[in-house]
Amino acid sequence: MVWSGCFNLLGVLASSGAVAFGIVSLLPVELILQVGSGAGFAMVFALLIAAITWNLGTWLLGLPASSSHTLIGSIIGVGIANALLHGRSGTSGVDWTKATEIGYALLLSPLFGFCVAGLLLLALKLVVRSPALYAEPKGDQPPPLWIRSILVLTCTLVSFFHGSNDGQKGMGLIMLILIGTVPTAYALNRAMPASQQAQFQTNSQSASKVIAGKAAGYNVLGNPRPAVTAYVAERKINEGTYPSLSVLVVDIANQVNQYGSLAKVPAEAVGNTRNDMYLASEAIRFLMKDKENDLSKEEVSTLNAYKGSLDNSTKFIPTWVKIVVAIALGLGTMVGWKRIVVTVGEKIGKTHLTYAQGAAAEITASATIAGADIAGLPVSTTHVLSSGVAGTMAANGSGLQLATIRNIALAWLLTLPCAIMLSASLYWLFSLLF
Repeated sequence: MVWSGCFNLLGVLASSGAVAFGIVSLLPVELILQVGSGAGFAMVFALLIAAITWNLGTWLLGLPASSSHTLIGSIIGVGIANALLHGRSGTSGVDWTKATEIGYALLLSPLFGFCVAGLLLLALKLVVRSPALYAEPKGDQPPPLWIRSILVLTCTLVSFFHGSNDGQKGMGLIMLILIGTVPTAYALNRAMPASQQAQFQTNSQSASKVIAGKAAGYNVLGNPRPAVTAYVAERKINEGTYPSLSVLVVDIANQVNQYGSLAKVPAEAVGNTRNDMYLASEAIRFLMKDKENDLSKEEVSTLNAYKGSLDNSTKFIPTWVKIVVAIALGLGTMVGWKRIVVTVGEKIGKTHLTYAQGAAAEITASATIAGADIAGLPVSTTHVLSSGVAGTMAANGSGLQLATIRNIALAWLLTLPCAIMLSASLYWLFSLLF
């Protein structure tokens, strides 16, 4: 477990942060822009308490529940509650396109794990004929060295990719808290290299031309931010969307030019600059997704490059945050492993897991999580691994313990709605308190 915990830690340190901010983007933009306000604190506390409560409860029951499901359910609950509290439809409080994309990843990854692990075991039986690989462990007797080496390798891969994917969820939450409590230090990436800042100006000028072209013939009277915020919240283009965004893009460039670099933005201006960048980035993200927009490939490429520059300025994770999350995940694995490991290893099938079954399930889980990392999508390590074990049991004809499968499936089905209701209720309560 120490070995596994260490590679959990390394996986977190090596992660890109794409999964973290992919999940955070599910939150309503108006809440992200108010992370330092009462509504922002209500959001953070609701997310944290709902996720911790459900994860702790399922851990005490020894159920391989998904922290991804829990966190995403908590975010959706906050989004729905926030929309209802402001007199809008609950469905308007969440980016359902992104939620559907993540939902497919969470739904299909266990099915993929079940099928691929079973097929991999059958392929192993055809290629590798050694009976020792398909035997159950005998008491405390260690397996042959070559088998042990394979299992250590597959276990290491699962631990590493588990850290790389699951660790990012904690990073996203920590960054929300930091931006809300100490925005002067963490709202903008003050460590951005000079080369990237120069590229930002170039991308800004190019994007400004594209957006200004779409805004031709319209003028903006007053502050452009409310119109852009309304578009991001409702995803409905009107005659004020492009001209307001055009003014905002120019304003952001002027702010950065005024101070020379992000590192020189004064403390009192950090929050405003960061919010403008985040708002413009989200607006461009939705505009590029909208099929009604008549954007050429070149225009999409230009806007995408500008969005990348904005994201580099606002969506970053300091090294010390990665280290803290890595240590927490590694220690959590070392301390709390037994309940889940016993369930996965001994209670899914009617027979004990063989060496080949364990290796097939772990290879499948690590490959699935690695693919999700590349796509920037969250998946549940426990569900992918559990379904992989179940797939090898089915392929081997070992039989499944229906009581355990029922409990795992029940936790899988209940996690999302329970997290939604719990976080929505907490957000409503904390909104009254704050």
